[in-house]
Amino acid sequence: MTDVARFTLPSGQQMAYRHLAGTSPTIIFLPGYMSDMAGGKAQAVLQWAREHGRGCLLLDYTGCGESDGDFADGRLSKWRDEIVGLIDHLGIGPVQLVGSSMGGWLMLLLAEALGERAKALVGIAPAPDFTEWGLSQSQRIELAAGRTIYEDNPYGPEPTPTHAGFFSDAERHKRLASGIAFDGPVRLIHGQADADVPWEISINLARALRSADVQVHLIKDGDHRLSRPADIALLLRELAGLAAGQDA
Repeated sequence: MTDVARFTLPSGQQMAYRHLAGTSPTIIFLPGYMSDMAGGKAQAVLQWAREHGRGCLLLDYTGCGESDGDFADGRLSKWRDEIVGLIDHLGIGPVQLVGSSMGGWLMLLLAEALGERAKALVGIAPAPDFTEWGLSQSQRIELAAGRTIYEDNPYGPEPTPTHAGFFSDAERHKRLASGIAFDGPVRLIHGQADADVPWEISINLARALRSADVQVHLIKDGDHRLSRPADIALLLRELAGLAAGQDA
């Protein structure tokens, strides 16, 4: 088991992570909204990396999981910058970003920030721009006025909050309409029974990416989590395929 380590950020807060040394590019798993590195997909990726001698980094965003901070202070740009700081601290070179749901939006911002160090992207039910298509006009008005909104949470007893600060920051980082200047291989996996992120978002993302090497895998009965054994097996096959392509 890779032990949880802690990285002290410039703010003084500590960010929890698990780092497995191995061959490049290092796989970095980016969890979804209010999720953490303890999830089944993240753990499966870490185990696959261990079995294949690959470098791997799991992490908890500040305000999530074992990291310090308050989720209400979370921002896409803040998490992006904190992750870049962690990558630099660990001396990680080339990376392969794997983003689940909101993590699929964050991986686009990280790819921009990392430039040539970002070699490949894998999106699992990626949710870029969800503050645009995932909220009603009345919800957007509430958030723009500085108020927190709450929605039913199908995965737990407490309602899911969206904070005004997160919304304001996210609105400045929408990418589907402007295009995404990434040229490496991209693999997108999406369930057509996803009740949270329409599968058409992956099609729109494929269109927005500049890369010609983009594949979208649709799973007809797949839900948002895509955490069934068959779903995880597909994810790991994609990681293996990308590894083979980069070794060729």
